[in-house]
Amino acid sequence: MFGYVLPPVGRLGEEERERFRQVYCGLCHTLRRRYGLAARFILNYDFTYLAVLLSEGEENPETAEGYCPASPVKKRCYHPGSAALDLAADESVILAYWQLMDGIADHGLVKGTGYRLGAALLKNAYQKAAARRSGFDATTRKQLEILSRLEREKSESLDAPADTFATLLAAAADEIEDPVRRRVLYQLLYHLGRWVYLVDAADDLKKDTANGSYNPIALRYGITSGVMPPEVRRQFSVTLDHSIHMMATAFELCDFGCWTELLSVTIYDGLFAVGKAVLDGTFHEKQREEKKNRLLRKSHD
Repeated sequence: MFGYVLPPVGRLGEEERERFRQVYCGLCHTLRRRYGLAARFILNYDFTYLAVLLSEGEENPETAEGYCPASPVKKRCYHPGSAALDLAADESVILAYWQLMDGIADHGLVKGTGYRLGAALLKNAYQKAAARRSGFDATTRKQLEILSRLEREKSESLDAPADTFATLLAAAADEIEDPVRRRVLYQLLYHLGRWVYLVDAADDLKKDTANGSYNPIALRYGITSGVMPPEVRRQFSVTLDHSIHMMATAFELCDFGCWTELLSVTIYDGLFAVGKAVLDGTFHEKQREEKKNRLLRKSHD
């Protein structure tokens, strides 16, 4: 995905932060086990949240200890293999591969070099994942084809492309066996996908208007400067917040066990903060600062 679904670390207790880190590390180990070393490079917080949502939310999940490239000296606890981690790893590989292929299509020969290299490194992993999750792969390809058509047509609609990506992400819940939980997760992931697409479009607005790339916000509101006028920003904020409100409605319908606190502060606080930072133009600055702080904390471990 895109890196906008972040754990609001300052609002989480030590137990919740450690539990989330263990799933993050567990997904990394699962990607390595199922798809090799190169697959580890697609790991991000977005995919970790996918693993969290697909899990059963056990209060005392089993843990293991091991070394990894990020911690070659000190063993770290992580969640070992599970059906939820396997599903999240498979779907993450499929999403990452098609995101790279989309990047190849959107960029020229020189600017697309990094995307082509990434897709080449991930191709074998993608083929294995697509064979394991053929339904999800088919839905992903279908929705991305629709999205490409909307981009070629320079659709001025915000809803059409956002709903297309939302349907793609919601399909990640199709293999959940419990029908009630599957419906809840479908709605939650649908509105999360819609929010991710729109916030990414807002984040890329200045860059897209500068290089002439497709951006539904620029087309919908006739923006050529790369900056939203105050009234447009107000309207767009309402649209973003509506998706979060719909996620919250779905979230309240299901018991997420030990993940309730993490998901609650992410939905009710974290996503609003990310959306505001993107619209303020401070999102990437804050991410660089947080990365710097994480490195400093690691140096003192």
